[in-house]
Amino acid sequence: METPVFEEFDPVSDCDCPGCRHRRPALPHSRAVLAAPAHRAVIVATAAATALATAPAAAVHAAAHAPGRPGVPADDEPGTPQGVPAPLHGPAGRPTGPAAGTDLPGITRAEIIDRAGEWVAAKVPYSMTAYWSDGYRQDCSGYVSMAWKLPGNEWTGSLGRYADRISKEELQPGDILLFHNPADPRKGSHVVIFGGWTDHTHTSYTAYEQTRPRTRKKTTPYAYRSNSGKFLPYRYKGLAASAAGGVPRYPGRAMFRPGADNAHVTQLGEQLVEKGFGRHYTTGPGPRWGEGDRRGVEAFQRAQGWRGGAADGYPGPETWRRLFS
Repeated sequence: METPVFEEFDPVSDCDCPGCRHRRPALPHSRAVLAAPAHRAVIVATAAATALATAPAAAVHAAAHAPGRPGVPADDEPGTPQGVPAPLHGPAGRPTGPAAGTDLPGITRAEIIDRAGEWVAAKVPYSMTAYWSDGYRQDCSGYVSMAWKLPGNEWTGSLGRYADRISKEELQPGDILLFHNPADPRKGSHVVIFGGWTDHTHTSYTAYEQTRPRTRKKTTPYAYRSNSGKFLPYRYKGLAASAAGGVPRYPGRAMFRPGADNAHVTQLGEQLVEKGFGRHYTTGPGPRWGEGDRRGVEAFQRAQGWRGGAADGYPGPETWRRLFS
C-alpha cells in the first residue's frame, strides 16, 4: 500500500482573473522543499510515519484548497500541503519529544503576535516537510502551533481541540480563523492568525499566515478571500491575561519619544496589541520606541474620534487612561 499524500491549502493570490490563475502553477513538491534555507530548515522526507499510526482516521487525508468558483474546476487550484500531527523536531531532523499532547502552555495575546511576527520577519519558506529552527513545521497549522507555543505540531483537523469557538464580535489579536472540512478534508482547509481589525466596519483585518512562498502579514477581507463563510473564529484555551486589573500609572511623555528604551514602551505596545492596534509591528512590541508604536498609538487615538494634534501618535495621560481602561 502506497503512503498517502497529505495535501492542504494554497490561498489564492489577490488577482483572481483566469489569466493569472493559469500563470500560477503549483511548484513541484521537491522545489518547494528546496526553497527552505539549508542552514535553518530541516528536511523530513518520510512524513512522520509514526504519526500515521496514532493519528485519527480523518488525519490520513489533510486538506487541499479547492474553493468553489463557477466555471473553475477544483483541480485548477494550486495546492498547499500540510503535515499530520507531529512532535517538535531538532536540528538533526529527528523528533525531540513525544507527539503533541493536551497540555496548554499559558501565553498572552502580545506573545502570540510577537511569535507570529518573528516568522514574518524571518520570511520562513513554506513547506509541509521542513521544520524551522524552533522545531515547528513550516505550513499553516505548524505556524499556529508555533504562535500558540503548543507542545507539538498540529493540523487543521486537531487545532480546534486547543481552542474554544467564539463569535466574530469577540475576535481579538491572537485568535484564529479556521476552516477544516471534515466531510471532505481535501477541499478548503486552512488557518490564519487574527491580528486586529483594519477598519471600524470590521470588514477587513490583519492576517498572519503561512502560505507559499513564505510567511506573510496582510490585510484580508473577513473571513477570508475564499470559502469565507466556512472560516470560524477560535480562541486558544491557554490564553493568559497580560496585566493585573486597574489602570497603571501614566509614566510621563518623556518615556515615549524617539530613542526611548524602557519597560513602559513594552507595556504600551502589549496593550495596543490587546486592543487590536498592533498591526504596525513587524516583530512585536519591545522596549525601544519605534514607528510601530507611534502608528499604533495614532490609530488608537483616531479610533477615539481625535484629529490633528490630538492624534499625533504620542500617548498623553488621556490616551493612556483610555488605552488601559
